[in-house]
Amino acid sequence: MSNQQSNYKNKNSYQGLNTLLVTIDNQVATVTLNRPDKRNAFNDEVIAELQQVFSQLGTDTQVRAIVLTGAGKAFCAGADLNWMRAMADYDHSENLADANKLAQMLSTIYHCPKPTVAAIQGDVYAGGVGLVAVCDVAIAVKTASFCLSEVRLGLVPATISPYVVQAMGVRAARRYFLTAEVFDAKEARRIGLIHERVSEEELQDVVANIGQKLCKVSPNAVSVCKKLLDEVAYQDIDESLIQYTVEGIADIRASDEGKEGVQAFLQKRKPDWLG
Repeated sequence: MSNQQSNYKNKNSYQGLNTLLVTIDNQVATVTLNRPDKRNAFNDEVIAELQQVFSQLGTDTQVRAIVLTGAGKAFCAGADLNWMRAMADYDHSENLADANKLAQMLSTIYHCPKPTVAAIQGDVYAGGVGLVAVCDVAIAVKTASFCLSEVRLGLVPATISPYVVQAMGVRAARRYFLTAEVFDAKEARRIGLIHERVSEEELQDVVANIGQKLCKVSPNAVSVCKKLLDEVAYQDIDESLIQYTVEGIADIRASDEGKEGVQAFLQKRKPDWLG
Protein backbone atom coordinates (compact mmCIF):
# COMPACT_ATOMS: atom_id res chain seq x y z
CA MET A 1 0.00 0.00 0.00
CA SER A 2 1.36 3.45 -0.94
CA ASN A 3 1.85 6.17 1.68
CA GLN A 4 -0.95 8.16 0.05
CA GLN A 5 -3.33 5.24 0.32
CA SER A 6 -2.36 4.53 3.92
CA ASN A 7 -2.76 8.18 4.95
CA TYR A 8 -6.14 8.35 3.27
CA LYS A 9 -7.50 5.29 5.02
CA ASN A 10 -6.33 6.63 8.35
CA LYS A 11 -8.24 9.90 8.01
CA ASN A 12 -11.00 10.06 10.61
CA SER A 13 -13.60 11.22 8.10
CA TYR A 14 -13.37 7.91 6.21
CA GLN A 15 -13.36 5.54 9.17
CA GLY A 16 -16.34 3.68 10.56
CA LEU A 17 -17.98 2.84 7.23
CA ASN A 18 -19.99 -0.38 7.28
CA THR A 19 -21.15 -0.70 3.67
CA LEU A 20 -18.34 0.95 1.70
CA LEU A 21 -14.61 0.59 1.24
CA VAL A 22 -12.72 3.81 0.46
CA THR A 23 -9.10 3.89 -0.72
CA ILE A 24 -6.89 6.32 -2.61
CA ASP A 25 -3.92 5.79 -4.86
CA ASN A 26 -2.17 8.45 -6.96
CA GLN A 27 -4.99 10.97 -6.33
CA VAL A 28 -7.73 8.59 -7.49
CA ALA A 29 -10.22 7.58 -4.81
CA THR A 30 -12.04 4.27 -5.17
CA VAL A 31 -15.39 3.84 -3.45
CA THR A 32 -16.47 0.19 -3.37
CA LEU A 33 -20.00 -0.91 -2.54
CA ASN A 34 -19.14 -3.67 -0.09
CA ARG A 35 -22.23 -5.81 0.47
CA PRO A 36 -21.52 -8.65 -1.95
CA ASP A 37 -23.82 -11.04 -0.08
CA LYS A 38 -26.67 -8.58 -0.75
CA ARG A 39 -25.55 -7.87 -4.32
CA ASN A 40 -24.62 -4.38 -3.11
CA ALA A 41 -28.27 -3.41 -2.80
CA PHE A 42 -29.34 -0.10 -1.28
CA ASN A 43 -30.59 0.39 2.23
CA ASP A 44 -30.66 3.42 4.53
CA GLU A 45 -27.07 2.86 5.61
CA VAL A 46 -25.69 2.53 2.07
CA ILE A 47 -27.46 5.71 1.00
CA ALA A 48 -26.24 7.66 4.04
CA GLU A 49 -22.65 6.48 3.61
CA LEU A 50 -22.58 7.27 -0.12
CA GLN A 51 -23.92 10.73 0.67
CA GLN A 52 -21.28 11.24 3.34
CA VAL A 53 -18.34 9.90 1.36
CA PHE A 54 -19.02 11.73 -1.91
CA SER A 55 -19.64 14.99 -0.05
CA GLN A 56 -16.25 14.64 1.63
CA LEU A 57 -14.40 13.43 -1.44
CA GLY A 58 -15.71 16.42 -3.37
CA THR A 59 -13.66 18.73 -1.15
CA ASP A 60 -10.71 16.42 -0.38
CA THR A 61 -7.54 18.03 -1.71
CA GLN A 62 -5.86 14.61 -2.01
CA VAL A 63 -8.45 13.49 -4.57
CA ARG A 64 -8.60 14.40 -8.26
CA ALA A 65 -10.98 11.68 -9.49
CA ILE A 66 -13.37 9.17 -7.95
CA VAL A 67 -14.13 5.62 -9.08
CA LEU A 68 -17.34 3.92 -7.94
CA THR A 69 -17.42 0.13 -8.14
CA GLY A 70 -18.82 -2.92 -6.36
CA ALA A 71 -17.51 -6.01 -4.59
CA GLY A 72 -18.64 -9.41 -5.80
CA LYS A 73 -20.69 -10.40 -8.83
CA ALA A 74 -23.12 -7.45 -8.89
CA PHE A 75 -22.43 -3.74 -9.19
CA CYS A 76 -25.74 -2.85 -7.51
CA ALA A 77 -29.05 -4.73 -7.46
CA GLY A 78 -31.25 -1.79 -6.50
CA ALA A 79 -33.20 -1.80 -3.26
CA ASP A 80 -32.40 -4.24 -0.46
CA LEU A 81 -35.29 -6.67 0.18
CA ASN A 82 -35.36 -6.04 3.94
CA TRP A 83 -35.42 -2.30 3.29
CA MET A 84 -38.31 -2.78 0.87
CA ARG A 85 -40.23 -4.79 3.48
CA ALA A 86 -39.82 -1.96 5.96
CA MET A 87 -40.95 0.61 3.39
CA ALA A 88 -44.12 -1.37 2.72
CA ASP A 89 -45.43 -0.16 6.09
CA TYR A 90 -44.42 3.49 5.61
CA ASP A 91 -47.09 6.17 5.36
CA HIS A 92 -46.88 8.90 2.71
CA SER A 93 -44.76 11.30 4.78
CA GLU A 94 -42.31 8.56 5.68
CA ASN A 95 -42.03 7.57 2.03
CA LEU A 96 -41.37 11.19 1.10
CA ALA A 97 -38.57 11.44 3.64
CA ASP A 98 -37.06 8.13 2.56
CA ALA A 99 -37.18 8.98 -1.16
CA ASN A 100 -35.63 12.37 -0.47
CA LYS A 101 -32.56 10.71 1.10
CA LEU A 102 -32.01 8.67 -2.06
CA ALA A 103 -32.60 11.73 -4.25
CA GLN A 104 -30.10 13.81 -2.28
CA MET A 105 -27.47 11.07 -2.47
CA LEU A 106 -27.83 10.79 -6.24
CA SER A 107 -27.66 14.57 -6.58
CA THR A 108 -24.51 14.70 -4.46
CA ILE A 109 -22.72 12.22 -6.73
CA TYR A 110 -24.02 13.89 -9.90
CA HIS A 111 -22.95 17.37 -8.77
CA CYS A 112 -19.66 16.26 -7.22
CA PRO A 113 -16.99 18.77 -8.34
CA LYS A 114 -14.55 15.91 -8.92
CA PRO A 115 -14.94 13.73 -12.05
CA THR A 116 -16.54 10.36 -11.33
CA VAL A 117 -16.15 7.00 -13.06
CA ALA A 118 -18.45 3.99 -12.68
CA ALA A 119 -16.41 0.77 -12.95
CA ILE A 120 -19.22 -1.72 -13.51
CA GLN A 121 -17.88 -5.17 -12.70
CA GLY A 122 -21.28 -6.93 -12.57
CA ASP A 123 -25.03 -6.72 -13.00
CA VAL A 124 -26.96 -3.48 -12.50
CA TYR A 125 -30.62 -3.41 -11.55
CA ALA A 126 -33.19 -0.71 -10.72
CA GLY A 127 -31.62 1.99 -8.51
CA GLY A 128 -28.19 0.72 -9.48
CA VAL A 129 -28.83 2.05 -12.99
CA GLY A 130 -29.24 5.45 -11.34
CA LEU A 131 -25.79 5.13 -9.78
CA VAL A 132 -24.33 4.44 -13.22
CA ALA A 133 -26.17 7.39 -14.73
CA VAL A 134 -24.98 9.95 -12.17
CA CYS A 135 -21.32 9.20 -12.88
CA ASP A 136 -19.49 11.19 -15.55
CA VAL A 137 -17.93 8.14 -17.19
CA ALA A 138 -19.22 4.56 -17.16
CA ILE A 139 -17.20 1.48 -18.13
CA ALA A 140 -18.77 -1.99 -17.87
CA VAL A 141 -17.64 -5.55 -18.32
CA LYS A 142 -19.12 -7.26 -21.35
CA THR A 143 -20.94 -9.78 -19.16
CA ALA A 144 -22.88 -7.15 -17.17
CA SER A 145 -26.67 -7.12 -17.46
CA PHE A 146 -28.88 -4.08 -16.90
CA CYS A 147 -32.52 -3.82 -15.93
CA LEU A 148 -34.93 -1.10 -14.84
CA SER A 149 -37.16 -3.57 -13.05
CA GLU A 150 -39.41 -1.28 -11.00
CA VAL A 151 -42.68 -1.79 -12.91
CA ARG A 152 -42.52 -5.52 -12.23
CA LEU A 153 -43.14 -4.62 -8.58
CA GLY A 154 -45.82 -2.05 -9.28
CA LEU A 155 -43.32 0.80 -8.80
CA VAL A 156 -41.65 3.36 -11.06
CA PRO A 157 -38.00 4.51 -11.32
CA ALA A 158 -38.99 8.04 -10.34
CA THR A 159 -36.03 9.19 -8.25
CA ILE A 160 -33.40 7.99 -10.70
CA SER A 161 -35.36 9.02 -13.82
CA PRO A 162 -33.81 12.48 -14.43
CA TYR A 163 -30.34 10.99 -14.59
CA VAL A 164 -31.22 7.81 -16.46
CA VAL A 165 -33.26 9.62 -19.11
CA GLN A 166 -30.41 12.09 -19.58
CA ALA A 167 -27.94 9.21 -19.99
CA MET A 168 -29.89 6.92 -22.34
CA GLY A 169 -32.35 9.32 -23.94
CA VAL A 170 -36.13 9.45 -23.84
CA ARG A 171 -36.72 6.93 -26.61
CA ALA A 172 -34.64 4.16 -25.00
CA ALA A 173 -36.07 5.02 -21.58
CA ARG A 174 -39.61 4.52 -22.89
CA ARG A 175 -38.75 0.96 -23.81
CA TYR A 176 -36.73 -0.08 -20.79
CA PHE A 177 -38.79 1.74 -18.16
CA LEU A 178 -41.99 0.16 -19.47
CA THR A 179 -40.91 -3.38 -20.31
CA ALA A 180 -38.53 -3.97 -17.38
CA GLU A 181 -36.58 -6.24 -19.72
CA VAL A 182 -32.95 -7.14 -19.20
CA PHE A 183 -30.43 -5.74 -21.67
CA ASP A 184 -26.74 -6.41 -22.05
CA ALA A 185 -23.66 -4.20 -22.00
CA LYS A 186 -23.61 -3.96 -25.80
CA GLU A 187 -27.09 -2.44 -25.76
CA ALA A 188 -26.20 -0.24 -22.78
CA ARG A 189 -23.37 1.20 -24.83
CA ARG A 190 -25.51 1.64 -27.94
CA ILE A 191 -28.07 3.74 -26.07
CA GLY A 192 -25.44 5.76 -24.22
CA LEU A 193 -25.87 4.46 -20.68
CA ILE A 194 -22.22 3.35 -20.65
CA HIS A 195 -19.27 4.60 -22.66
CA GLU A 196 -17.31 1.40 -23.12
CA ARG A 197 -17.61 -2.36 -22.66
CA VAL A 198 -14.49 -4.36 -21.84
CA SER A 199 -13.48 -7.80 -20.68
CA GLU A 200 -13.28 -8.54 -16.97
CA GLU A 201 -9.51 -8.70 -17.29
CA GLU A 202 -9.37 -5.25 -18.94
CA LEU A 203 -11.68 -3.36 -16.58
CA GLN A 204 -9.12 -2.38 -13.95
CA ASP A 205 -6.55 -1.18 -16.49
CA VAL A 206 -9.08 0.76 -18.58
CA VAL A 207 -10.49 2.52 -15.52
CA ALA A 208 -6.98 3.23 -14.20
CA ASN A 209 -6.06 4.77 -17.55
CA ILE A 210 -9.10 7.06 -17.41
CA GLY A 211 -8.20 8.00 -13.84
CA GLN A 212 -4.68 8.94 -14.94
CA LYS A 213 -6.09 11.17 -17.69
CA LEU A 214 -8.41 12.90 -15.23
CA CYS A 215 -5.49 13.59 -12.89
CA LYS A 216 -3.55 15.40 -15.63
CA VAL A 217 -6.13 18.09 -16.35
CA SER A 218 -6.86 21.29 -14.46
CA PRO A 219 -8.95 20.51 -11.35
CA ASN A 220 -10.70 23.87 -11.52
CA ALA A 221 -11.43 23.55 -15.24
CA VAL A 222 -12.96 20.10 -14.73
CA SER A 223 -15.22 21.39 -11.99
CA VAL A 224 -16.30 24.36 -14.15
CA CYS A 225 -16.81 22.05 -17.15
CA LYS A 226 -19.25 19.92 -15.16
CA LYS A 227 -21.31 23.00 -14.34
CA LEU A 228 -21.06 24.21 -17.94
CA LEU A 229 -22.48 20.95 -19.27
CA ASP A 230 -25.50 21.25 -16.99
CA GLU A 231 -26.14 24.82 -18.07
CA VAL A 232 -25.84 24.39 -21.86
CA ALA A 233 -27.30 20.92 -22.42
CA TYR A 234 -30.60 20.97 -24.32
CA GLN A 235 -30.86 24.76 -24.13
CA ASP A 236 -31.82 27.03 -27.01
CA ILE A 237 -28.78 28.78 -28.44
CA ASP A 238 -30.09 32.27 -27.79
CA GLU A 239 -28.45 35.51 -26.69
CA SER A 240 -28.80 34.56 -23.03
CA LEU A 241 -26.92 31.28 -23.49
CA ILE A 242 -24.30 32.92 -25.70
CA GLN A 243 -23.69 35.55 -23.02
CA TYR A 244 -23.38 32.82 -20.39
CA THR A 245 -20.66 31.08 -22.42
CA VAL A 246 -18.87 34.40 -23.09
CA GLU A 247 -18.75 35.13 -19.38
CA GLY A 248 -17.65 31.56 -18.71
CA ILE A 249 -14.58 31.71 -20.93
CA ALA A 250 -13.69 35.18 -19.64
CA ASP A 251 -13.89 33.99 -16.03
CA ILE A 252 -11.79 30.87 -16.61
CA ARG A 253 -9.14 32.82 -18.54
CA ALA A 254 -8.81 35.18 -15.58
CA SER A 255 -8.60 32.34 -13.03
CA ASP A 256 -5.30 31.27 -11.49
CA GLU A 257 -5.32 27.86 -13.16
CA GLY A 258 -6.43 29.37 -16.47
CA LYS A 259 -3.48 31.76 -16.47
CA GLU A 260 -1.08 29.05 -15.32
CA GLY A 261 -2.27 26.58 -17.95
CA VAL A 262 -1.80 29.01 -20.83
CA GLN A 263 1.61 30.14 -19.58
CA ALA A 264 2.74 26.54 -19.14
CA PHE A 265 1.66 25.73 -22.69
CA LEU A 266 3.44 28.75 -24.14
CA GLN A 267 6.57 28.08 -22.10
CA LYS A 268 6.50 24.38 -22.98
CA ARG A 269 6.49 23.20 -19.36
CA LYS A 270 4.15 21.27 -17.10
CA PRO A 271 1.44 23.28 -15.31
CA ASP A 272 1.80 23.48 -11.55
CA TRP A 273 -1.18 21.15 -10.89
CA LEU A 274 1.00 18.33 -12.22
CA GLY A 275 3.53 18.94 -9.45
